[in-house]
Amino acid sequence: MIEKFYISIEDQDKRLDLFLAEKLNISRSKAQEMIEKNHVKINNSFKNKSYKLKKEDRVEILNYQKDNGNDMNILIPQNIPLQILYEDQFLIVISKPPGIVVYPCIGHPNGTVMNAVAYHFKKLATIGGPLRPGVVHRLDKDTSGAMIIAMDDEAYYKLVEMFKKREIKKEYIALVYGKIKDDGKITSPIGRSPSDRKKMSTKAIMSKEAITEWNVIKRFNNYSLVKIKIITGRTHQIRVHFSSIGHPVLGDPLYGKKTYLELKTYKIKIPRQLLHAHKIEFIHPVKGEKISIEAPLPEDMAEIIKIIEENYGIKQ
Repeated sequence: MIEKFYISIEDQDKRLDLFLAEKLNISRSKAQEMIEKNHVKINNSFKNKSYKLKKEDRVEILNYQKDNGNDMNILIPQNIPLQILYEDQFLIVISKPPGIVVYPCIGHPNGTVMNAVAYHFKKLATIGGPLRPGVVHRLDKDTSGAMIIAMDDEAYYKLVEMFKKREIKKEYIALVYGKIKDDGKITSPIGRSPSDRKKMSTKAIMSKEAITEWNVIKRFNNYSLVKIKIITGRTHQIRVHFSSIGHPVLGDPLYGKKTYLELKTYKIKIPRQLLHAHKIEFIHPVKGEKISIEAPLPEDMAEIIKIIEENYGIKQ
């Protein structure tokens, strides 16, 4: 059996072994073994495990077999609630809840957004891979909010190109530590941290352009509610950028200082980074209509804002 994948902008520049591990939900050592045994071709030729993928590369997996009797390459429909903000035959926009990953991967073989999409929609795009058909962008597990999923191959290709050309506008809302100035722009390039491969950094040797803009919505005692626009879409971009200027996102365990809210007489544990993809705007890739979608603030984030207001009020 031969499995084929075409590399989207989301996966370009990834190492081949890492891509296979994520795509097939297998260990990285297993992926490297497949590459070493010449079971993987890139554009009809064999590459080494560290090959950096390019957009539109064709990846062929030769002699693909089931793992321990279970096909780890099949997206299993699961009856998971899904909040649909927009829907037509070409695409959907959902409000992703916090605490759920976008598609199956190592450590999260099910219970994902795409397992839910496969249950609620019988016809999916065929592009993007068997575990993430139609996924043109993604949000971190603990980030909530608006997310587009292509339901049609034509829409998929056009949306990928629109993201590449920065034609899709994304607006976020976040609670950050400190009294940040009214507005500003962060332009520090972002790359993989040289000291911790799980993290991104503004001090990486190999980095890419990253641009983040913000405006303050409300100020509290030692916290600020901000509206954020990202011009680029780097991994962990908002979290890395705000941490780099001394205003990490509240509740961020990876880039923040604390994961609890300090009130006057007690502390409250923050369950996740309080970052929400509030709004997304784009021209429909097939219909040509302007689409503007807002995802309502999730309950956990709204509750923390309410607690802060009750304890500190709004500052100027």
